[in-house]
Formats: sequence, structure tokens, C-alpha cells
Amino acid sequence: MTAAPEKTGKASSHAAAGPVGRFAGPAWLAVLRALPGPVRRRLETEAGIRFARFVPVAITALASSQVTLAVLYNAFHVTAGKAALCASIVGAGVSYLLSRWAWDRKGRPDLLRETVPFWLVSLGAWTILSLTSHYASSWAKSEGMQGLERALIVNGAYLLANCVTFVSRFLIFHYLLFNNRAKTAVGELAAAEAPAIAQDAPVTVMTGEPASSQPDRAGH
Repeated sequence: MTAAPEKTGKASSHAAAGPVGRFAGPAWLAVLRALPGPVRRRLETEAGIRFARFVPVAITALASSQVTLAVLYNAFHVTAGKAALCASIVGAGVSYLLSRWAWDRKGRPDLLRETVPFWLVSLGAWTILSLTSHYASSWAKSEGMQGLERALIVNGAYLLANCVTFVSRFLIFHYLLFNNRAKTAVGELAAAEAPAIAQDAPVTVMTGEPASSQPDRAGH
């Protein structure tokens, strides 16, 4: 019985990357390598990968909503509450499209299990953002603030409320709304990678007849 040489280099490469690592992409792996060990271990999880993908989604959605708020409130003089509501709708639309990418949703959206829950969560966020902007504007007015100073207060309050809703939305999206599909996607990648890992495992080469048909050498 002889054993073929083990391909340790390539096998260790597969083990280091892993299905979740490959799912994250080379750029995210490069970031992980630069982080401290405890932080890296947390972000190497599937939830960490999704969080890393959701951050640019949230930034893009926030930027679009902030621009909408600034234009409506400053240029068109729409009331703070209404401007914030419109800005939230724009941001939610951007967030919905990009969140499907972040959790690998493809094809036609599931109306009852995906689209409707997403917009219900967004409705709650709109309520928080609109009320925050309204009360921020009222407070600034009561303090005698006008023009740019008042606009900065409203936009700053809107930004702070967005940061709070960002964390809440991620937890809801990952653990409730998109969770099952996300696990399926990672599982499919792991299954696809398994044959490649198996090919790099030690290979035992049998010479002569199969073990079941070889004579019992102990009896000779």
C-alpha cells in the first residue's frame, strides 16, 4: 500500500478561505486580515459578512435621502416633517434594491415574505425620521434659529435618527427577513467548494486486487 503525496499548500488555502470567506470576496478578506483577532473572528461569521455588505447599502441610501431632504427643505421650503417623509421614501427605495444584493436575493421578489415586510419596517423608520425632523425644526424655531443654522439642526437630527434605525434595520433584515435565503446561499457555496477540498485530501493508492478479493495474508 502506498500513499500519494499530500497537496498541503492548496488544501490549506481552501481551509483558510472557507465557504464564508469566499462568499465575502477578496477585498473583505484583506480588510479582515488587518483587524485585531477578536474583531476579525466576529466579522468572519456570516452575520459579519452581511453587515459589511449592508454598510455601503446604508451609506448610499442615507446619502440619497439626505440630498432629497436638503433639496426639499432648503430649496423648495417643504415643511420638515413632509421633507423627511419624502426623503425616507427615496432612501428606502434605494435601500430595498441594494439590500437584495447584500443578501443575494435574485429573481422576482416574494411579495408577502420579502417586499411587504421590508416596507413595513421602512414605514416604522419613516415615522421615527419624520417625527425627529419635525421636533428638531420646532426646537430650532423656538430657540430663534433661522436659515442655515436651523437647516443644520434638522439635517443633523435626521442623520442621528438614521444611524439608530440603521442598526435596527440590519438586525431585522438579517435575522428575520433575509435570514433563510442567506443561509441557503452560504450552504450552496460550501457544497460547491466541497469537491475541490476533497480532491486535495490525501489519496491512498491500492496495488493489486481490491481489498475484498485479496487473500488473508495473516493465515499464510
